[in-house]
Amino acid sequence: MPQYIPEPFRIKVVEPIKKTTREERAQILKTAGYNVFNIPSEKVYIDLLTDSGTGAMSDNQWAGMHLGDESYAHCRNWFHFEETVKNITGLKHVIPTHQGRVAENLLFSTILKEEMVVPNNNHFDTTRANILANGGIPLDMVIEEGKDPDIYHPFKGNVNVEKLEDTICKYGQARIPLVMITVTNNSGGGQPVSMENIRSVRALCDKYGIPLFFDACRFAENAYFIKMREAGYKDKKVSEIVREMFSHVDGCTMSAKKDALVNIGGFIALNDDSLTGRLKEKLILIEGYFTYGGLAGRDLEAVARGLVEAQDEDYLAYRIGQAKYLGDCLKDAGVPCLKPTGGHAVYVNARKFLDHIPQSEFPGQSLVVNLYLHSGIRATEIGSYMFAHKDPKTGEINYPDMDLMRLALPRRVYTGGHLDYVAESLKELYAIRHSMKGMRIVENGELALRHFVARLEFVE
Repeated sequence: MPQYIPEPFRIKVVEPIKKTTREERAQILKTAGYNVFNIPSEKVYIDLLTDSGTGAMSDNQWAGMHLGDESYAHCRNWFHFEETVKNITGLKHVIPTHQGRVAENLLFSTILKEEMVVPNNNHFDTTRANILANGGIPLDMVIEEGKDPDIYHPFKGNVNVEKLEDTICKYGQARIPLVMITVTNNSGGGQPVSMENIRSVRALCDKYGIPLFFDACRFAENAYFIKMREAGYKDKKVSEIVREMFSHVDGCTMSAKKDALVNIGGFIALNDDSLTGRLKEKLILIEGYFTYGGLAGRDLEAVARGLVEAQDEDYLAYRIGQAKYLGDCLKDAGVPCLKPTGGHAVYVNARKFLDHIPQSEFPGQSLVVNLYLHSGIRATEIGSYMFAHKDPKTGEINYPDMDLMRLALPRRVYTGGHLDYVAESLKELYAIRHSMKGMRIVENGELALRHFVARLEFVE
């Protein structure tokens, strides 16, 4: 059995969780329209739906919450928040938002014009949707190795630099307001991006005069992978690697609900003075004054402290090690998973797990539904259900490269015993996989973010 890295903390407060019966779960799924987002959380035994905002805050963060200054403008927590983000990223301006998708919307609604193109290694769901909603075209540029679950590559989140340059030449600099890199690459299996690749993309952006931004949700996890896997970095501190990563970008969006270890929060950080002014003006209109951005002072304080805690190397060894442990358990059980294990989640290869179900019948969503039915575990689909879309010009359905089920691990929440239960449940499910059926959407199938609200049924 793989070695489990112990939690680098002690547990002070616990929350009870309860099991349901299979009969109860069958009715819950039917009522939910076979969409696990519609399932009440108290009916979930182990919740691996997302790692966004679902983590446990530290005693230090909770202590900071009690120091919240709820003044409307320029509260003391704002200054600590701003200073912390600047120290970590080296970027000039900081704009708080209440979560990452607001940062994305604020940015893209300001800079995009119709038919502009935004390249990325892989856009995640809200990033893609915000670009589309503002008339832009999101293009994925991950390396070929990042499209194959069975290939091992230490940095499967890397951008295909040659493809990126071809894209810039095809569309022209004027149609590309910025290039993004998602660290780590969520849609591609939580895979990291190397420093060498970041430098190469930076050089290409400099060549054509295009700004480079991070989607920085999991910046600390990415930095830890660089330390572990990239030559020349094993003796560097994670905080130093983080600063070097950010030294290559002009800005970033971030959901603080990931690597800032909080339940709510986000920000944009950038160097452009003019763009900052436009963003602040729009922020005041839709979120609030630019020193709180929809957050309470206590939330700003928790984010500031969490951003520092996330770079602790004992924590990161446990965090990455926990995902690897679950991945190794599933591998030992014969369950097909994306290789290597990502930073925040284990991605089960649903297309291989349910190889009798075509992409048009959403094998990943079928696996998600059957896992909950079997054992009360909630996961999410990253595949055809989430990303397949109709080409507006040809009418053809474009399918993503992979169909995955993501088992996202909330930070500092579950123990090794919980992970053993997850692994055993999937082992049991794998043994009866050919009895599972495909699915079809019966409501809200045309929405850009349909996976949040659509209703489905099994294909008989």
